[in-house]
Amino acid sequence: MSGKEFDSVLRAVGGIDHLIDWDNKSQEITNMKYMDDKLAKEDKVFDDPKLMKTPIVRNGKYVTVGYCPEIWAQWE
Repeated sequence: MSGKEFDSVLRAVGGIDHLIDWDNKSQEITNMKYMDDKLAKEDKVFDDPKLMKTPIVRNGKYVTVGYCPEIWAQWE
């Protein structure tokens, strides 16, 4: 994902905390739970995409993060 796409996804989902896979048991995720600096979180997730919740599905300006078939069914 390019930097511009990443920023677009962040805006669409409401910020970095909605993009992070908090269920991931990695040490990086555990450490990020205590970080207040949103820019540092964004940099870390951009550099290590495995920290993102997947799938990230885009439909124009709409974006879902995680498995959301009920929302996808409503999209044209």
